[in-house]
Amino acid sequence: MSNPTTVKEIESGAKSRMEKAVSDLQHAMSQVRTGRASVSLLDNVRADYYGTPTPLNQLATLHVPEPGMITVQPWDASQISAIEKAIRGADLGLNPGNDGKLIRVPIPPLNEERRKELAKKIQHIAEDHRVSLRNIRRDANDNVKKLLKDKAISEDDDRRAHDEIQKMTDAHIAKVDTLAKTKEKELLEMK
Repeated sequence: MSNPTTVKEIESGAKSRMEKAVSDLQHAMSQVRTGRASVSLLDNVRADYYGTPTPLNQLATLHVPEPGMITVQPWDASQISAIEKAIRGADLGLNPGNDGKLIRVPIPPLNEERRKELAKKIQHIAEDHRVSLRNIRRDANDNVKKLLKDKAISEDDDRRAHDEIQKMTDAHIAKVDTLAKTKEKELLEMK
């Protein structure tokens, strides 16, 4: 948003950016493997489809028939080896196998050491998003200060706006903390 002219515009802009940061966190954490099968694990996997890196969900039907298995059924059977190679090369620790028509991707249970590594990764992802929320707060506060400097708002409005932006930031950081704790708990539960 270029130069908001009211406190309302600043607050709504900050709120929408904070919501985006929280939804980005949810997406980032869905990529972290928890030992439970989920097709979102394969969201970032791209297979070479006639020279073009293509997302798996555009090449095949993905299913989770049981908690420890993902099946990938290519629409074009000639792509089985390319898809299998892409899954192996995705650094997810997965080892797919196929029967000529269907690729089965067993999700191995996580060992304790790997769980702790992934828990640290989740904390790192969450901290990046907290920093992002604080940057959004700083930008919004700077815009409010600019309105005060330009005499577009009173000092009381300035103080109220800063308080409101801080409340918004605290609420979104609490969401980030809750999401991270939930994911970490899910990860550290022994199956």
